[in-house]
Amino acid sequence: MKISLMIFATLALILFSINVSHTKDVPLNKGNIELLSIPEHLKMNCCMEVQYPARPVQRISIPSVLPPFIGSSFIGFKESLAFKESRGNYFTVNTLGYLGKYQFGIGTLHLVGIYDAGIFLSDPILQEAAFRSNVSRNKWILRKDIIRYSGKKINGILITESGILAAAHLSGPGNVKRFLRSNGDYNVSDAFGSFLSDYLKRFSGYDTSEIPAIRNPKVG
Repeated sequence: MKISLMIFATLALILFSINVSHTKDVPLNKGNIELLSIPEHLKMNCCMEVQYPARPVQRISIPSVLPPFIGSSFIGFKESLAFKESRGNYFTVNTLGYLGKYQFGIGTLHLVGIYDAGIFLSDPILQEAAFRSNVSRNKWILRKDIIRYSGKKINGILITESGILAAAHLSGPGNVKRFLRSNGDYNVSDAFGSFLSDYLKRFSGYDTSEIPAIRNPKVG
């Protein structure tokens, strides 16, 4: 059988060489191209399965590293909230007179010891200090509610400390107390249609533990 295959291969090579020698000087064109048919015994009538050596696949776990401004730290919390409030613009005043990056009202500024709106609007460092002080104040007022309701669900919303503090920034700590203690029946919104419950959900899960609960914090 092996000898027959060798003879067949040798004859095929000789015929191919003779054919090439007769046709290599003839220019190709549509008139002199002949289609060669493949003999039935040389045709492949089924697919060919190729098996590769099996090798163990090592899965590499790549940790997801996020910049601090979009992470879950307090920086991520305040920057996300600021983007919602003003697109992060320190020097903006909205149509209702709310000021700066975090959209403070005059009354809230007085609570943290700031009485000059012009100076406040022109000073980013002062605005950041005011925000931290206000979060500390709200955290003190809501400290018992944070302990009582964190981890529970109200109207499908997981209640967290950061969500509570964001909602307090929107509507005040008193309204957050009423929402929680009414099991979500009391739900207020601002003039632009943002509901307290929206902030509870949107700003859930940030780490605000670095901010202490202070009863009456003042800037400076």
